[in-house]
Amino acid sequence: MHEMSLAEGIRRIVDQATDRPDVTRVTRVRLEIGRFAGVEKRALAFAWEVVMRGSKAEGAALEMLDLPGLALCYDCGKTVEIHERLDPCPLCGGGRLMPEAGDEMRIKDLEVI
Repeated sequence: MHEMSLAEGIRRIVDQATDRPDVTRVTRVRLEIGRFAGVEKRALAFAWEVVMRGSKAEGAALEMLDLPGLALCYDCGKTVEIHERLDPCPLCGGGRLMPEAGDEMRIKDLEVI
C-alpha cells in the first residue's frame, strides 16, 4: 500500500512546517490530488489516522480536494479536461493529446492553533 508511504511523507512535511513554539496543534490538512495520481483515498485516510498518531496533527481533519486531468490537444491546440488518460479531445474528437496536469498531489494548506 503506497498510501502509507504517502502519509509518512505528508507527516514529515507537516512536522517541519509546524516545528515552531507558536503552533500547538494542527486541526486540518487540505491535500490537492490529481485525477491520475493513483491515490486510493480511503486507504490514504486510513494511513493518515495511523501515521499521525503522536504528532501535532493527531486527530486533524484530512480534506482531499480533487484536481482534474488536463491535456493539450495537438489537433485543435486547446487545453481540455479529460477523465481518462487516453480519452479523445472533448472539443474536436482528436486523439493526439499530451497530459499536462492531473498526476500531482500536494498539500494546499494547514490549519493550526
